[in-house]
Amino acid sequence: MKLSSFIKDKILQIILIIFTIITIEIFLFAYPYGNFIKIYIPISLVVAYSISIVYEYLSKKRYYKKIYKILNELEEKYLITEIIKTPNFLEGKILKEILEQVDKSMHENVNKYKYLQEDYKEYIEMWIHEIKIPIATSKMIVENNKNETTKSIDEELDKVENYIEQALYYARSNAVEKDYYIKKSSLKDIVNECIKKNKTVLIEEKISINIHDLNLYVNTDSKWITFILNQIIQNSIKYRKRQEKNEIEIYAKQAKENITLYIKDNGMGIQEGEITRVFEKGFTGTNGRTLNKKSTGIGLYLCKKLCNKLGIAIQLESVQNKGTEVKLIFPNSSYIEMK
Repeated sequence: MKLSSFIKDKILQIILIIFTIITIEIFLFAYPYGNFIKIYIPISLVVAYSISIVYEYLSKKRYYKKIYKILNELEEKYLITEIIKTPNFLEGKILKEILEQVDKSMHENVNKYKYLQEDYKEYIEMWIHEIKIPIATSKMIVENNKNETTKSIDEELDKVENYIEQALYYARSNAVEKDYYIKKSSLKDIVNECIKKNKTVLIEEKISINIHDLNLYVNTDSKWITFILNQIIQNSIKYRKRQEKNEIEIYAKQAKENITLYIKDNGMGIQEGEITRVFEKGFTGTNGRTLNKKSTGIGLYLCKKLCNKLGIAIQLESVQNKGTEVKLIFPNSSYIEMK
């Protein structure tokens, strides 16, 4: 609070006190009072008002300065109402009461939309589980009636299953802590599960898989990490080089503080200027726009988001026309901080 701003706010009071002093002096000079009275009264009024205005300025300045300090230190600034103390001046008390009412209203509004969001999320999850039944039935029909047409249908059903799984994990991504179970999991089992999921397209596209050094265990949720790894492998399949021998290499290395899972391919790679943006929501890049116009740019975004929730680091390196390498870094500690 600047002194000049405070004085400007009090200008009406200052004008009125000056007018009062002048009025009193006029009356005093109209009667035969001594010079002491004529001088003492206006001076005492000026001194008294000056003391009161200085005290008011200093107390308000100290209070608001403290509020600004707390506000700057707070990460969640909406908590300011619960931290600040009630001041000893009326304006501050009224302001605090107003802020408390606003804060209460905000919390009620947030809870209302939170409930609506949870309700919608529950519906999406229920719908996803329900839709899996006709898909599974369709795949059984395809299995029992194999021909070129049903083979194409089966491929499309696999794509539908992937999109449905993506939608389910996206719906749950903001509350991983409600659906995770951290335990010692075998990297070999996790990788084999992902390869099994994609075996049909891997065989059809003649993509060779080189798996080695996976006899390691990590502390994670096997279900969530299987989904993450599956998204990475599907990207390697999607952005393979056409009419060339494609390979995906998966292996792990153990260090003192962590275990790193490597997923390498010799596919199309990513343009240098786009590498830093691959984990952004909705970013499809040049490859996504030219080769796969229906690409959503959600896959790697979800991988990054889920890795952050599970306390796993994810890194990506790529050279255009040479391939891409993705690293999943698992901390050795059994304790994983949920963010």
